[in-house]
Amino acid sequence: MMRGNMNNMMRQVQKMQKQMAEAQDKLKEEIVEGTAGGGVVTVKASGQKQIVDVAIQPEAVDPDDVEMLQDLIVAAVNDALTHADELSAKRLGKFTQGMNLPGF
Repeated sequence: MMRGNMNNMMRQVQKMQKQMAEAQDKLKEEIVEGTAGGGVVTVKASGQKQIVDVAIQPEAVDPDDVEMLQDLIVAAVNDALTHADELSAKRLGKFTQGMNLPGF
């Protein structure tokens, strides 16, 4: 009797692992966006925190204030990565709910 329960539990775990792997793969394809400076700098990232695009409006480029542009890029990247974390938590949270797993 116990062996049947254990086998059933193992099948459930394998099914959950497969679903989680599929969800992680989909995160590669989902894109989030971060902005700074009222949208003069836009950064796009995948759900797996890979930067895929950076757009800088011409008005953000001031040769006399390169530091401001650098700060805007950092802010937009951080905004995009925050959105990627939120997306990942939303997509993968159902798999880790109730478990205390570091990094999830």
